[in-house]
Amino acid sequence: MKVVFLLMPRLHLLDLSGPAQVFSTADDLGCPYQLHYVAEQEDVVTAQGVRLRAETVWPVTGPDDLVVVPGWRSPMLKGGPRPSRETLGRLVAHHAGGGTVASVCSGADLLGQAGLLDGRRSTTHHELQDELAERYPRTRVERDVVYVVDGRVVTSAGIASGIDLALHLVAGQHGPAAAARVARSMVVYARRSGEESQDSAMLRHRWHLRDAVHRAQDRIDASFAEPLRLAELARGCGVSERTLTRQFVESTGLTPLRYQQTLRLERAEHMIGHGATVDAAARAVGFADARMLRRLRSRAA
Repeated sequence: MKVVFLLMPRLHLLDLSGPAQVFSTADDLGCPYQLHYVAEQEDVVTAQGVRLRAETVWPVTGPDDLVVVPGWRSPMLKGGPRPSRETLGRLVAHHAGGGTVASVCSGADLLGQAGLLDGRRSTTHHELQDELAERYPRTRVERDVVYVVDGRVVTSAGIASGIDLALHLVAGQHGPAAAARVARSMVVYARRSGEESQDSAMLRHRWHLRDAVHRAQDRIDASFAEPLRLAELARGCGVSERTLTRQFVESTGLTPLRYQQTLRLERAEHMIGHGATVDAAARAVGFADARMLRRLRSRAA
């Protein structure tokens, strides 16, 4: 998957480096990404004074690829960068061809200039939301959210929210366990948008920084349908069974077994929602029969 960053003058370094680090780390962990940096001129001066060198020729992109527009320093959107028709046309053509476009902070203004926000929900930095709504009245600006996904147009609030946006996209492409591994490697919280509930237990219970518990979760995530042997799990994490259980509960509110059951239940519900019988779903997620699954479903109801 290609990730193409479109760089504008006076861009914020973290708007760029946050998402770039997510995709780069994902690539290091076996989720393949190719990162490209394009601009209308080779030298791009950032808001923090660092000069970046970009390509002026765009790579060929397809439906599986992503174009990201980092934001720039500006007290207002008015007076910000005004890219050429060719650049805006690139954004439009990529989206029309089935690709995804995303923005961080004021980068939403470029998507607005390209007409990609029309008829869609969007967001940006809280200091720019009113102006975004005024400049592009055909978009519905969502407030107090980290990012908004509307089809293949993704906008985020500002600065560090680009990390959350990128983690969400990695989760969509490679699964929540992969996104959680990336977040752990970067020592950041794996989190989702403030506009929606955490729809994956693999991400929902990662709001902690305990390494042993993260390692235990990684192992359970990868094989939650297999029998859970606490002694082996603790040994693999380098702690005692008692210590692992205590830290796991303190970090997630669940025992390792209950966490495994939560993953099994979540997967089973997904399968049942797509036409599987309760018996078939129970077997697929590791239950010996459907009785335990039925009990867990009744508790969650």
